[in-house]
Formats: sequence, structure tokens, C-alpha cells
Amino acid sequence: MSEIAAATVHEAYAFACMRCGYGWEQSYEIEHHVDGSGHAFVVYKADGERVPSPLSTPTCTNCGGHVVRIMRAGRVSTVQQLLQHQKAVRPEAEAAKEKVAATAVPAPAPRHWQLSDLLHPFQRR
Repeated sequence: MSEIAAATVHEAYAFACMRCGYGWEQSYEIEHHVDGSGHAFVVYKADGERVPSPLSTPTCTNCGGHVVRIMRAGRVSTVQQLLQHQKAVRPEAEAAKEKVAATAVPAPAPRHWQLSDLLHPFQRR
């Protein structure tokens, strides 16, 4: 049987494991072929190596789980960028809080309450 390559398409997907929460993205080269008998078949390649279809049985690269959500590309990387930005901003915010705390007016000493102080709002005038 001889095969004739029809077309190669590049697609990327984002994945999130529902078991461990791990997220990742992967791009694929999807080769559409037609064999000598005229039957079409597809070959998926990731990083130049042949892999099973990511749409049929995705497997988590972290825990090996098979309950994986498939999303459009960019979803995981966007969240990862936001988390990195948040980590970078957090130390600056904490430093600002410490600076404000150092210049803040000290809290008054705790007051010892008397029973008459507590009953004052209920007294008739």
C-alpha cells in the first residue's frame, strides 16, 4: 500500500486535568493521508513524534489521569501569565502595606469597661 500525503494542518489545544488540576498546552501537526485504497486517515505529531489523537483519549502529563478537559489554545497560558504577574505584584503590595503600617497611628490602649458604661445607652433621661 502506498500513501499519498494530502495536507498538514497545525493546531494547538489547552488541557486541564480534572483530577489534579494541572494545566498544559500542546501544538500538533495533523497530517491528513489517503492510502492506496482511497481510505483517509490522520496522523498526529507533537514535537516531531507520532502521538495518539489528543481528542480521543487525552492523558494528564502530571498524574496520568484520563478526565481531561480540552479547550482552545491560549486558555492555560493566559492563566499562567496572570498568576506570574500576581506573584510579581504581591511583594510590592506587601512592601507598601508594611510601609503604611510603620507610619500608622498606634492603636489606643484597651479600655476597661465598667457596667455603668455598658448600661448607659439604656438609661432614661
